[in-house]
Amino acid sequence: MKLYNTMTKRKEEFVPVEEGKVKMYVCGPTVYNFIHIGNARPMIVFDTVRRYFEYKGYDVNFVSNFTDVDDKIIKKANEEGVTADEISSRFIAECKKDMEGMNIKPATTHPLATQEIDGMLSMIGTLIEKGYAYEKNGTVYFRTRRFEEYGKLSHKNLDDLRSGNRALLVSGEDEKEDPLDFVLWKPKKEGEPAWESPWSDGRPGWHIECSVMSKKYLGEQIDIHAGGEDLVFPHHENEIAQSEACNGKEFAKYWMHNAFLNIDNHKMSKSLGNFRTVREISEQYDLQVLRFFMLSAHYRSPLNFSAELMEASKNGLERIVNAADNLKYLTEHAKEEGATEAEKESLAKTAEFVTAYEAAMDDDFNTADAIAAVFDLVKFANTTANAEGSKEYAKALYDLIVKLTDVLGLIVEKKEEILDEEIEALIAERQAARKEKNFARADEIRDELAAKGIVLLDTREGVKWKKA
Repeated sequence: MKLYNTMTKRKEEFVPVEEGKVKMYVCGPTVYNFIHIGNARPMIVFDTVRRYFEYKGYDVNFVSNFTDVDDKIIKKANEEGVTADEISSRFIAECKKDMEGMNIKPATTHPLATQEIDGMLSMIGTLIEKGYAYEKNGTVYFRTRRFEEYGKLSHKNLDDLRSGNRALLVSGEDEKEDPLDFVLWKPKKEGEPAWESPWSDGRPGWHIECSVMSKKYLGEQIDIHAGGEDLVFPHHENEIAQSEACNGKEFAKYWMHNAFLNIDNHKMSKSLGNFRTVREISEQYDLQVLRFFMLSAHYRSPLNFSAELMEASKNGLERIVNAADNLKYLTEHAKEEGATEAEKESLAKTAEFVTAYEAAMDDDFNTADAIAAVFDLVKFANTTANAEGSKEYAKALYDLIVKLTDVLGLIVEKKEEILDEEIEALIAERQAARKEKNFARADEIRDELAAKGIVLLDTREGVKWKKA
């Protein structure tokens, strides 16, 4: 199995630190709002990577954090007149709902930055002792130049950064020994959450959080560190510097980064008005369609989101779901139990589709080609399975489609049909629950309907619904 390593800029054979095990850390979202579809791409991509490792028999320890202390969270809390903890707790719950909708498996551990402060104080203390960090007026900085290999991931030269890229420099230059030094700990400002430390009551810098959580839950050296390509510099570069300076060993063997997501060929931004949250997409499509769309391109290729491409993804996913549904029907209604000799020969041929699928996934997780192999299997099933065939044959084809699509996190089981009267009754119950301020039940009903492919739209004229 080969994967592209950002550090070496080439595909490398995957060799785990510990045989049969994969230790993987993926940077999670900062939770101050609903996650957007840019956040969804690494979630879907690296969930699929994890699933394929598990398919190959590896024991995967998958850690993905929630950044629950940050300027944006504090700003949102101040705007709403609530605590930062209230904002982060609310949006962690919303994020988990969206992740469930996209069929993303919960991480082995989902650490929260605010619960790992002691580890951060310990690592910062070690870095100061070793001469890699220093304190100035309550702020602790990392001595970037002291770490000789700084820039090895992003392939940036320190002197070029110093002279040519002022925008990349961190604030507070006047008190830093070097403008490129970055913050490990900062004193609190009015209205901010804070923790005690030997240097000041304050909070950690963003970069130190991931170094500490990775070390605690995965150990000093991990197999794969992953995230969006926007994290390569400075976040992942700084993580390497901190972790390797503290622990004295290579931090991660492989670095994986997914490419950006554009909307209608433009970068997604609030100012352009093309910002899309996963929750908004769920009002138009089943989130399985979003997952299928994300996997229809290679994770290192830029991906363009558009209505046309989502419709194409919806149709593509429907082809697979319909084929699986047909095989399920044939299994349940077959007259014969055992496969005929001709069917056994046909089943032997399906090994070719599995070989093509695995070759695609073994080649740096090429999900686009893996999906193409699934389509070939679907076409084969559609042309060879029929009402005259055996139960064993139809079931074997069905099980194989389910097995391969499950690695991609795609659910091919058709959602139970729900009658219009049932929908109306549930909507009425939801409205009554909302009036009684029983929001938990109201959310339950929305989720129940969403699971059956029914999207609710709260409009001025009342609640409307449609089938996703």
